[in-house]
Amino acid sequence: MASDGTTPAPSSRFDGARPGPATADELDVDVAIVGAGISGIGAAYHLQRDCPGKRYAILEAREAIGGTWDLFRYPGIRSDSDMFTLGYGFKPWTHPQAIADGASIRDYVEEAAREHDIERHIRFGERLRSAEWSSEQQCWTLELERAGSGERSQLRARFLSMCSGYYRYDRGHTPDFPGAERFTGTVIHPQHWPEDLDYGDRRIVVIGSGATAVTLIPELAERAQHVVMLQRSPTYMVSAPGTHPIANVLRRLLGMRIAYHVIRWLSARLQQFAYRSARKDPAGARKRLLQDVRKQLGPGFDVDRHFAPRYDPWEQRLCLVPDGDFFEAIRAGKASVVTDQIEGFTERGIRLRSGDELAADIVVTATGLDLEVLGGVRFAVDGEPVDFARTYTYKGMMFSGVPNLSITFGYINASWTLRADLTAEYVCRLINHMDETGTCTCVPRLREQDRDMPERPWIEGFTPGYMTRSMHLFPRQGDREPWLNPQSYHRDRKMLRRDPIEDGVLIFGPP
Repeated sequence: MASDGTTPAPSSRFDGARPGPATADELDVDVAIVGAGISGIGAAYHLQRDCPGKRYAILEAREAIGGTWDLFRYPGIRSDSDMFTLGYGFKPWTHPQAIADGASIRDYVEEAAREHDIERHIRFGERLRSAEWSSEQQCWTLELERAGSGERSQLRARFLSMCSGYYRYDRGHTPDFPGAERFTGTVIHPQHWPEDLDYGDRRIVVIGSGATAVTLIPELAERAQHVVMLQRSPTYMVSAPGTHPIANVLRRLLGMRIAYHVIRWLSARLQQFAYRSARKDPAGARKRLLQDVRKQLGPGFDVDRHFAPRYDPWEQRLCLVPDGDFFEAIRAGKASVVTDQIEGFTERGIRLRSGDELAADIVVTATGLDLEVLGGVRFAVDGEPVDFARTYTYKGMMFSGVPNLSITFGYINASWTLRADLTAEYVCRLINHMDETGTCTCVPRLREQDRDMPERPWIEGFTPGYMTRSMHLFPRQGDREPWLNPQSYHRDRKMLRRDPIEDGVLIFGPP
């Protein structure tokens, strides 16, 4: 029975009355993929390539392909990783810009879906509300809700691949600012940017100093009267060219496809090298980063106050500034930085703890995301609700005690797609292994020696507010493989590509 008291009409050919495991013919699909963003389209490609003949469906709550890159439409939106690593391993990025705008990334994902005939597998406007695993039937029963009508239906699948991202799509995080109701101007969260907003010749205050703010401000500054970035504390920023320094040369010498894979290989390793170097020598990394900012802004700017965080590099993600455009807006006087705390809103702007007031016609709350575990879906195994915060992560992509379920969660210290590709490859290895062994389920189980493992957070040593606010909701990791989410491309390549499937932890059955 559905949560509204109605009984949905099952779309499945399997009515649930048959005892024992459901056969392939009685399932609607072999694999259900949730989300048609960059992860979901990539997962579908790998499934088609590595598991030919498997029936699958992509469940997409919205009416478009692209996920994040379709949802966010604020001015200037762009990648904060180079497209040679944010792009797919199977589809070369051919544009000259290595740091791409949101529309170009959306087009790239849509193109990948069309080229590989993935689009016809997408069920648009179908939101996954709940998923229940039956050990008797050896399958997931998925309850779907149709956008607009609220009509409910069911889908049965052997394996469930969650590619729905890690934050809520319906809202961003906005703190409760005192007096906000008094403000006579416009307040906007970048996650829901109005298409018809005219910000020309307006005074704008952007609250926040993360990637969204640093991306948004140079674009706003082109037309606004002035833009202020209001931050409670600074963020590390690093300037880099918007084009890859050797990409075009390699393309001419090696051809598009070979050059892409060479650059992808180099970029992935440079990302990991830069991250490990910064964590090994944080004082040296801090010095280099601040020297770069001083070089960009010139003498007379208080870099120590506005660009020197209290934390070490890579305890939060570095903000990428392509071609120094953010710094250029400050040098030109079109934008400025204020480091202070908000006392409250006034009718005309924002009053600061220092007593100053920032006049504003528009306030943009670039204050982060609201994280969500597995798309907010209600999960149950044999009638028992699953609390993922009480599970351990298996290789950063499965969960102890939960069968035939994977999650795609990318890197906080590198490009998301690097790990999405590895996860998709591993899921295919897993499905093929079950076919080869004549089994239809796999579930990670804690061994006796694992039961006293210390509980460590899903993401460790990474402290941005949007993460720390929600980490208690996510699965834990232990102190040994395979109960780790290492956030290391080098370690993941070994763990997901080369380590044996049969490891005494992943339990298979029944025939």
